[in-house]
Amino acid sequence: MGTRPWKLLPLLLLAACARVHPPEQAAHLAFPIALPTEGQQVLSGTMAASVTLAMEDFLPLGSKPERNASPTEVCVHQREAYDVTGVPGKDGVVFVRFSVNPTACRDLAGPAISDVPTVYAVDTRRWVILSIQK
Repeated sequence: MGTRPWKLLPLLLLAACARVHPPEQAAHLAFPIALPTEGQQVLSGTMAASVTLAMEDFLPLGSKPERNASPTEVCVHQREAYDVTGVPGKDGVVFVRFSVNPTACRDLAGPAISDVPTVYAVDTRRWVILSIQK
């Protein structure tokens, strides 16, 4: 798949700017000599970029729930509340599915969480979202 690196630049810059930590926090971080293989999940660059593009549309960084949101609504406004599935399709399309992790927001007051996942079709040749199924 012939991707153009310059087209990924905005996604990479967004990712780089999103996680800047104060030096005192970084000083306490110890990297392992070798990354453990247990629990390791390897994504291709194409899959990672597709997930990033879809996630930024689905739940943009910095988005906040409404002022009077219930605890459940606050929970579903957190990216870590979602499980993500990526599936390569045909002709440079990647399907990215977001579904609420069943243990993420349970036992919280508020409206029920929809168990219907949201699926994005991402064109990896032009780096655009082709369609969204909700």
